[in-house]
Amino acid sequence: MPRPVALITGPTSGLGTGFARRYAVDGYDLVLVARDVDRLERLAAELRDEAGAAVEVLPADLTDAADRAKVADRVRAGVRVLVNNAGFATSGEFWTSDYTVLQAQLDVNVTAVMQLTHAALPAMLDADAGTIINVASVAGLLPGRGSTYSASKAWVVSFTEGLANGLARTGVGIHALCPGFIRTEFHERAGISMDGTPSFLWLEVDDVVRDCLAGVAKNKVVIVSGPQYKALTIAGRLVPRNLVRRINKTVGKGRGRT
Repeated sequence: MPRPVALITGPTSGLGTGFARRYAVDGYDLVLVARDVDRLERLAAELRDEAGAAVEVLPADLTDAADRAKVADRVRAGVRVLVNNAGFATSGEFWTSDYTVLQAQLDVNVTAVMQLTHAALPAMLDADAGTIINVASVAGLLPGRGSTYSASKAWVVSFTEGLANGLARTGVGIHALCPGFIRTEFHERAGISMDGTPSFLWLEVDDVVRDCLAGVAKNKVVIVSGPQYKALTIAGRLVPRNLVRRINKTVGKGRGRT
């Protein structure tokens, strides 16, 4: 029997690597999509050796329309799992940031998610089987932790919830993963200082991946990882939004990031 295939964007570090390792161990072959060819090849070699997975490397920059189309073509050819993990934040205030960088952020965080999901669904629906995991963020559920990044993740949550309604009883599941702060390269690469962030807010990659796949198995549409973030998001729905913004400005460091 052929092994199922999982395509993962942004797998060369952090959460993407965690998903790649977990799916390889669970018996999937992989398609790995990222810009950094050297890191892609190193990860692919590790997964072939450690898990016996067949790994296809697909270099692509998801800010580029032609590259997005190339990845969409591969998705359209058929995958059992699509993990839309690639995404990035930037430091600085919105009004001083380079607009081209802000647009690139939306190209990756929003446009790529929509385009690849659109490409994946026909084959999944024909097969009556498939899973799409869109990596969003607690920032998409709570106001006040940046502007374009939070807005992009709120879009991912809303997009996923809307599609979940349409996909009910089809055999295809779609899920929005909403983690908080994870110990990865994410903030360092964005140039965002996390000094002073309370230690209890940090999550580990393997724990987030485990929580996500447990939520997928239970057919949860919005999956919040970590008891601390579950409590925060529940509280965020119960108290006035202006109070949530003030709390996030202090705890989540709402300034100095887009």
